[in-house]
Amino acid sequence: MATAPTLCITATNLLILLIFFLPSLVLSDCSCDEAEHSDHPINGGESLKYKLAAIASILVAGAAGVSIPLLGKKVPALNPENHIFFMIKAFAAGVILATGFIHILPEAFERLTSPCLGENPWGKFPFTGLVAMMSAIGTLMVDTFATGYYKRQHFSKPKQVTADEERGQEHAGHVHVHTHATHGHAHGSASPSDEESLSDLIRRRIVSQVLELGIVVHSVIIGVSLGASQRPETIKPLLAALSFHQFFEGLGLGGCISQAKFRFSTMAMMVLFFSVTTPVGIVLGIGISRIYHENGPTALIVEGVFDAASAGILIYMALVDLLAADFMNPRLQNSLRLQLGANISLLLGTGCMSFLAKWA
Repeated sequence: MATAPTLCITATNLLILLIFFLPSLVLSDCSCDEAEHSDHPINGGESLKYKLAAIASILVAGAAGVSIPLLGKKVPALNPENHIFFMIKAFAAGVILATGFIHILPEAFERLTSPCLGENPWGKFPFTGLVAMMSAIGTLMVDTFATGYYKRQHFSKPKQVTADEERGQEHAGHVHVHTHATHGHAHGSASPSDEESLSDLIRRRIVSQVLELGIVVHSVIIGVSLGASQRPETIKPLLAALSFHQFFEGLGLGGCISQAKFRFSTMAMMVLFFSVTTPVGIVLGIGISRIYHENGPTALIVEGVFDAASAGILIYMALVDLLAADFMNPRLQNSLRLQLGANISLLLGTGCMSFLAKWA
């Protein structure tokens, strides 16, 4: 299926644009920049050590988080058909939901309502909510159009049946029953259950790719912010908080990738892309740290808009594609014990990620 390479290439192009576009946008001066953190001295040498540690820590944490659900074939407890996997996915979905609501959206509001921006138009209209809403609607459109397109591609192909095949169809179906009894009758076309399974698979592949795209956009922003900081007091708490942040986000993404059943090369590409995005952002931030003005008007606008867009994507994905899909699953609804476990896991995931907002 062509969805994975296409969306991975799109995400790669977006990352490249961010890498080359952000440095040219953060050169604006603003008097607010000098006043902030004036009580914390700048120590570039010590900051660099913590940044290098952050690169290693976040890389390992992200790679571990996204890889764990992919080990389901080796670890029975992590198999997507296991009840424990439902609870792991609920926990990870809670992490992604809290990331959107608690971590990203407030930062977007703070940046786009900063006093360093002009009152007109930023102070007169809630642009953060507008961008988040439009990104959620855009995600819905991509979700539905992509799913519909690939369903039509797979289920609307005309079946060319010759006269001989038509005459032998009934006999072929009878033979098929005896040689493959577990599959039931087959008369030259896929059964409804097969079509439903393929439809679910297409859906899961699109969900995993759109989710990764939303996570990647935010990961670049937080990486640049950490890499550009010159104060150890700011970097120390971020190092631990972002490592946990990437680990839990990776769990959610890894669960989606696992259920999507991609080829190994596609899974490896998605795991690598998720794992290196934040470290690449940190490296970029280190490179522009001497010219980066955190409170420069253009930097505030660019980061605020990207954060708001990421929040809209992640909130939509967490609620619609992850939580609603699993919590409305008949398998979960038919088991009170599994329902309670999934709800508790969801609350634990949102709680843990919300608690990390104290440091990041």
